[in-house]
Amino acid sequence: MFRGPRSSWAAVIINYNAGPLLEECVRSLVVNADGPHGRPDVVVVDNSSTDDSLDRLEAAFPDVPVIHSRRNLGYARAANLGIAATRAPIVLVCNPDVEFEDGSVEAVLRRFSDPEVAAAGPLVREPDGSIYPSARREPGIVDAVGHGFLGLVRPDNRFTRRYRELDVDPHAPRDVDWVSGAAIWLRREALDAVGGWDEDFFMYAEDVDLCRRLRGDGWRVVFEPTGEVVHVQGASTSAHPYRMIVEHHRSLFRFAAKHWSGARRSLLPAAALILACRMVLALVEHAVDGSGRSVARRAER
Repeated sequence: MFRGPRSSWAAVIINYNAGPLLEECVRSLVVNADGPHGRPDVVVVDNSSTDDSLDRLEAAFPDVPVIHSRRNLGYARAANLGIAATRAPIVLVCNPDVEFEDGSVEAVLRRFSDPEVAAAGPLVREPDGSIYPSARREPGIVDAVGHGFLGLVRPDNRFTRRYRELDVDPHAPRDVDWVSGAAIWLRREALDAVGGWDEDFFMYAEDVDLCRRLRGDGWRVVFEPTGEVVHVQGASTSAHPYRMIVEHHRSLFRFAAKHWSGARRSLLPAAALILACRMVLALVEHAVDGSGRSVARRAER
């Protein structure tokens, strides 16, 4: 699509029935990207949307190219398609329900002056202004199980606090195990070195997997809180809450099956049983609660 880099960075937005949020996402990128790095080459990958989000985008930004898929390809495959359509050395991959605050783009891009940084994520806020824990550690088995079950009923438990790094200063830049794929800047060189996003993940845990592979290849993953975005969680997923719950748990097992080795691998059958039980509990919780937002918060990107 682009024969060469027109900017020092690119933005790939993965759209699926985001309505007016897609247009607002692009607008916030254009408005808040006037610093030294300039405006990005923007490309939208549309996962076979059926709403008016693309019509709105074309009316407001007719020059933004769109890659159309005939079906929902999932997040990882769509990200790879969008990245392949650009040539810039730094690429942002994000949801369409993200808005970029003033100065956030430059704050994150500055981190790539360090040649060891492969991925960077901003501070993510909820629409009400509260901070969403988007920079996390990769949990061990005990924390994963504790968070998985207690997190459904008591989100302030010690396992969840460790996993989400809730006791770490949210305004302190730091190296982390992974940052949310809702808005993640990536160094193309590093991404190419690890083979891009793993397309076996349809939805959820693909960001954890990617950051793990980058760190395993010797790169750094960093959190830059002076860059801020607002994320309306679940805008594209709340229409299919039960499928998202199932897909979330499938992805968690896929991650374990891919990365667990040695003695840990013998625990995969137990992990499958635990995840199946948690999935049933989450499905029941949603049936009782009836809130798509509750699903979006549990099946977190």
